[in-house]
Amino acid sequence: MTPTPEPRTRHTLGRRAALTLPALLTASAAVSRLPRASAETGRWSAERAHAWYRAQGWLVGANYIPSNAVNQLEMFQAGTFDRRRIDSELLLARRMGLNTVRVFLHDQLWAQDRNGFAKRVSQFVTIAARHGIRPLFVLFDSCWDPLPKLGRQLAPRPGVHNSRWVQGPGAQYIADPRYRHVLRDYVTGVLKLFRNDERVLGWDLWNEPDNPAKQYREVERKDKYDRVAELLPQVFRWAREVAPVQPLTSGVWDGEWADPARRGPIVRTQLDNSDVITFHNYGDPEEFDARIAELQPLKRPIVCTEFLAREFGSTIEGVLPIARRRNVGVYTWGLMSGRTQTHLPWDSWDSPYTSPPDVWFHDLLRPDGQPYRDSEVRTIRSLTGRGGPA
Repeated sequence: MTPTPEPRTRHTLGRRAALTLPALLTASAAVSRLPRASAETGRWSAERAHAWYRAQGWLVGANYIPSNAVNQLEMFQAGTFDRRRIDSELLLARRMGLNTVRVFLHDQLWAQDRNGFAKRVSQFVTIAARHGIRPLFVLFDSCWDPLPKLGRQLAPRPGVHNSRWVQGPGAQYIADPRYRHVLRDYVTGVLKLFRNDERVLGWDLWNEPDNPAKQYREVERKDKYDRVAELLPQVFRWAREVAPVQPLTSGVWDGEWADPARRGPIVRTQLDNSDVITFHNYGDPEEFDARIAELQPLKRPIVCTEFLAREFGSTIEGVLPIARRRNVGVYTWGLMSGRTQTHLPWDSWDSPYTSPPDVWFHDLLRPDGQPYRDSEVRTIRSLTGRGGPA
């Protein structure tokens, strides 16, 4: 979800208040008492990761949020969780030839009402499975608004890309030692729900953890990088305690990856702990191919969990054939054009659009379910051998 609208280079890609902290800590106490898994808790061997990857077939999917949700809170809150819309939109995804979606969760939803949240996530998994689609769940995210709040979400800013997406954990909790128990309970609690459920594809523990969210520089924590660098290894350890049948990962998105000496602390944590290597790339096919080459020496399966920025040359027709040839899974951003307004480009943050651009930035389907480009759907179906009636 690379949100920084800056010049591109080869390696630079681009209410009602929440419950009080005491209430959150009380809510988490019962989960803290759950027994830990006794299974092996180390990183998967490369052999196990490759065996798992071969069993999946080629993964082709989209980052998914319902078209009537403005962010991950609105998607999963009790008052706005829309099972019928999710069902209809995942049916369209299946008919396009997709077999997976990447979906963002949020720690505050767990802290507010873990039983209700767990029920809704379980309903989502059931709906997705009905369409032969398995979710890759994202637990934390360093992109966009660092001050998330539960309750009714603000309407999208007119003409602005992804204007109401929120970080998790928020700036107010990321360094609070008392909230650390809530974060641990969230990670272990959600994974325990599905630890043996093969309808769930995997766990993307933290989206772009080293993203500085420059659009919110006035309220972004100055020590955010250091706090995330300290917290991310713990998140991997908490997830390992559960020993799920699904792989763990966190995708790299910026910097140089080929030389271990040039990797920052967060990237090192990501690449050294992920069972399956994931990355983001919004560059042209040549750049996409070069980024794969940087990661191949790690000798693990590779999946690109974010691509598709048409104005930068990141297209379905250009990227998918390379991913197929390289046996690299891919996820577009995103599926349906809607309240996130990600058909608009990143530079809309500086100059809001008054009308849709001639070339959409992200998204595959129009609000009425029709393809933005028929040729993209034909390419997906041709390369995957999947799909159905339009």
